[in-house]
Amino acid sequence: MSVSEQNSSSRGAFVPASSPLTVSAIIPARNEEAVIATCIESLARQQEISEIVVVDDQSTDGTAGIVRNLIGTYPHLRLLQTDGLPDGWVGKNYALWIGVQQAKGAWLLFTDADAEHQSNSAARALQIAQEREAALVSFSPEQVTENWYEKALIPYIYLRLAKLFSYDSVNDPKSSAAAANGQFLMIRRDVYGAIGGHAGVAGEVLEDVAIAMRVKAAGHRIWFASGKGIVSVRMYRSFDSMWQGWKKNLYRLVGGTPWAAVREIESSLPWIPLLLILIGLKFPLVFFFGVLLLLGRQTIYGLELVRNHFPFSFIFYYVPAAVLYSGVLWASYRSHVKGRIEWKGREYAIGSPESIK
Repeated sequence: MSVSEQNSSSRGAFVPASSPLTVSAIIPARNEEAVIATCIESLARQQEISEIVVVDDQSTDGTAGIVRNLIGTYPHLRLLQTDGLPDGWVGKNYALWIGVQQAKGAWLLFTDADAEHQSNSAARALQIAQEREAALVSFSPEQVTENWYEKALIPYIYLRLAKLFSYDSVNDPKSSAAAANGQFLMIRRDVYGAIGGHAGVAGEVLEDVAIAMRVKAAGHRIWFASGKGIVSVRMYRSFDSMWQGWKKNLYRLVGGTPWAAVREIESSLPWIPLLLILIGLKFPLVFFFGVLLLLGRQTIYGLELVRNHFPFSFIFYYVPAAVLYSGVLWASYRSHVKGRIEWKGREYAIGSPESIK
């Protein structure tokens, strides 16, 4: 297995490698030509970030070419390329692992190619790490949604996850709860090495949560918070990619057991209001009560949207959101039970030491 590096200019101002505030930003990229430039530019304007390492994971589009063109503008930008995927590895994990081997910073910032950082993202994370004595800082990015299906499903999922991974529990050193978001995950390099890095979670599709669990189990503090005003992402640009993305992750996120999935579906769908409305087609009074119950649940959803920094107007997507959520969770359960997940042109055997390319 070989890795090639393209770029290595040493021009420009760098934070000394010995500085405890040195941050290496590492971006795994597989067919990200639509978003990679914006991500790089948003990182490049931050003085806390001494280098940006993009790891091209066998892209078949123009991703690598875009990065090469930006190297002249941003001398602390580097491009690495992988040659294949070893058995037992998920592609993103291997790309990040390769990037770490070449990075020099005392802090490692893992971020996705579709993330757009505000000018204070690294500074804010470093500040929190110092104030909270945290070895890992992660933000759940502000979600940019444009199409109706994004506005329906993505906020709904994040509201459900907020109940499973509350910030207070995750940030409590006395609690065993641990979570992080790989779209923005900054970790102290020595701690990363001590827990085995991405090699220790090579086959995990939820590598961010797995790393957070390892960091906390090792006795280090983690800090997980909303990234509103710090970092934003538009995760998916088509219905198919959105469905495949959550199909890959959702079953594990809700607990990874059939009972957990059934419980989630049962508690998500407004069964009783919809049943009363159906019965009410013959009995108007029952129909009225069904509509009232549905409006009540919809109003509660709207209040939860506001608490989690989503527009209240997304309340109108409540019913399709619940249906889409239940559907993709069922699809995710089916994929994991069959032992196969697909993502970005690769198929992985879950629970097997081999990845199927």
